[in-house]
Amino acid sequence: MGYYSSRAWVRLIITISNHYICSSKDHSLFLHHNSTYITILIYVDDIIIARNHAEEIQRVTTLPHSTFRIKNLDDLMYFHGPEVAHNSSGIHLCQHKYILSLLHGIGMLDNSPVPTPTVPKYTSATIPQPLNDASSTSYRRLIGKLIYLTTMRPDIIFTAHHLSQFLSTPTNLHQQATHHMLQYPKGSPGS
Repeated sequence: MGYYSSRAWVRLIITISNHYICSSKDHSLFLHHNSTYITILIYVDDIIIARNHAEEIQRVTTLPHSTFRIKNLDDLMYFHGPEVAHNSSGIHLCQHKYILSLLHGIGMLDNSPVPTPTVPKYTSATIPQPLNDASSTSYRRLIGKLIYLTTMRPDIIFTAHHLSQFLSTPTNLHQQATHHMLQYPKGSPGS
C-alpha cells in the first residue's frame, strides 16, 4: 500500500468532514478545534487520533472502517521509535527503551552515567589507533543510531555530529568518545 494508502487516507479524512483543517506545515496533519479538539496524523498506513471528545472519535473511526480494514490499538505506546507516555499532565515522548537497547547492544548497560556528552580532552601522549573493518562498521552503525537519538536529545547534537565526521577513518579515540557519549543519556534516559 505505502504511498497510495496515505493518499487514500487523506482523501477519506477530507470527505469525512469539512470541519477538519489540513495543517499548512504538515499535509498529513488534520486539526479540528471547536468545542471538541481532534487531531488526526497520518503516516503511510498508520493513523494517530488525539481527542478530548470520545463520541467524535467514534464517528471518525467508524466511517473509514467501511472503506478500509482498520484495527484500533487503543492508547498509543510507541510511534516509529519514541515511546508515548500518558499521565495526568498530558502526553510525553521519550526514547528510554531505545537508549537502554543501545547500551545493551555494546555491553555498557551496567556502566555509570557521565555528566557531559563530550570526553575530557585527551593528552598529546594519547596515540589514536585505526579501527579494524568490523569495529569501523560497528562505529558507523552506532553513529547513525546516535544521530537518530538527536531528534529528541538536542543536548547531544554537537557531539554526535562531530563524531560523524570520522566515519571514513574512525580510531579507538572516536570509539571511546562515542561510548562516553552513550553513557551521558543513561543518566536521564526518559528524556
